[in-house]
Amino acid sequence: MGAGMEFRRFAIYYTPAPGPLADFGAAWLGWDMTTGAPCPHPHVAGLPLPVDEITATPRKYGLHGTIKPPFRLADGATAGALDAALATFCAARAPVHLAGLELARLGSFLALCPLGDTDPLRALAADTVRSFDGFRTPPDPDEIARRRAAGLSPAQDALLLEWGYPYVMEEFRFHITLSGKLPRAQARQTAEALAPVVAPLLPAPFVIDGLSLAGEDATGMFHLVSRHAFTG
Repeated sequence: MGAGMEFRRFAIYYTPAPGPLADFGAAWLGWDMTTGAPCPHPHVAGLPLPVDEITATPRKYGLHGTIKPPFRLADGATAGALDAALATFCAARAPVHLAGLELARLGSFLALCPLGDTDPLRALAADTVRSFDGFRTPPDPDEIARRRAAGLSPAQDALLLEWGYPYVMEEFRFHITLSGKLPRAQARQTAEALAPVVAPLLPAPFVIDGLSLAGEDATGMFHLVSRHAFTG
């Protein structure tokens, strides 16, 4: 894990527990957050592009579902205090149960998305964003301008200014990203090739049983710092 390293940003993620899904996801993306090392890609027949190209954009983040997006630590905040606060937060919460996961196309990229009632998951994410906001340095003007260049709704812009990211609270949609942006035909072909490979790995039910602290190193790669189980 990345404990003891110097990180320029932190994030709070859901990361799959060690097992077949985590192993395949690390290999698919080519980066294992737990070991902090690259992985050889698996062979998947029928892809329209090499796996390395399909996964270039999400690789640095590792296999994860974002709960609190990456942020720089506020003045006076420390990684140790953040980790301790996350441990306390998780100890007071019970696991979140969903029906399962499915491979889906979200716009121009592929992701694993939850099935069933996601309201408890959305509430968890909102609570996490609020509870750890004191650890976050607000985005600088350049970051705000870059986010706005993507074309935000008024509601998303307001969230960006309040919480440092436009896709939180009512705009939150949990997903585990598997690809960068792909043209429609390539996205469809990738999904068709990937579906039979990931189907046996997808949990049903899907249980979010804890949260992970991840840190971004100087090269932009994210490492698993710690994982805390929900024990409330």
